[in-house]
Amino acid sequence: MITKELIERINTLARKQRSEGLTTAEKEEQHNLRQEYLKGIRGQVEQSLSQIKFVEDEPSCGCGSHHHKK
Repeated sequence: MITKELIERINTLARKQRSEGLTTAEKEEQHNLRQEYLKGIRGQVEQSLSQIKFVEDEPSCGCGSHHHKK
């Protein structure tokens, strides 16, 4: 799950990486946090896509019959 704390920690490590570099432990933490973030994003996308409902085009006459010959 993506939390405010997760994003804040990812951003903190990114700023530190740019300014002074990261230790090996911090690099590993950063990698793990980013993977957790991506997992959360993928879950949100999958959930959104699973809720999409496809609807066939309605016939132009509006009678509601789907057996018109074209």
